[in-house]
Amino acid sequence: MTDRILIAEDEPRIATFIEKGLRASGFSSAIAKDGHEALSMAQTGDFNLLLLDIGLPGKDGWMVLEELRGQGEQISIIILSARDDVSDKVAGLEGGADDYITKPFRFEELLARVRARLRDNRLVRRQEETILKTGKIVLNLLTRQIWVGDHLLKLSAREFILAETFVRHPGQVMSREQLLSRVWGYDYDPGSNVVDVCVGSLRKKLGHDYIETVRGMGYRLRT
Repeated sequence: MTDRILIAEDEPRIATFIEKGLRASGFSSAIAKDGHEALSMAQTGDFNLLLLDIGLPGKDGWMVLEELRGQGEQISIIILSARDDVSDKVAGLEGGADDYITKPFRFEELLARVRARLRDNRLVRRQEETILKTGKIVLNLLTRQIWVGDHLLKLSAREFILAETFVRHPGQVMSREQLLSRVWGYDYDPGSNVVDVCVGSLRKKLGHDYIETVRGMGYRLRT
């Protein structure tokens, strides 16, 4: 999937220059002409990275940065600014920006910084996809190991898949039919008690406080 980059720049010449360069390099991009537009577009979750000019009209770049990070938005942010004082760079990085580039800049440098940031993002995503966590339960999908706190549990292959299903949906009631199809497939008799038996076994190993029976509906992993 093509990485999407949001360019928050009110100077048309600079914005067009960056946009053309990014598209020629294989990226998808869009332009926000002021701080309000930059903030609302960055909040959509449609972009992987934000190139943020500090001198935006409406809301300046500092305000956009502060609001995005204050709301917990994880989009990567590279500040573009003519301000080259060390204090400005420190303020930007400590405020939550991932990088800071001073104007004027060569496009080759900008492109290298963008690629490095997106590469780091992909590495983090791969690591996050390997480890699942909820409460004290930690699953390593690569090594097929599960911990509760500091205790490494020994689970059968079926119990591990069942635990993974619960951890991916914490707090959600999972019906017996859902668990049967996700863990065992459709070859098992829906009237079988195999789900209840496996849930009971997993509950003993996790601890009785984790998996809750919701009468008439199924089971839920307490959060």
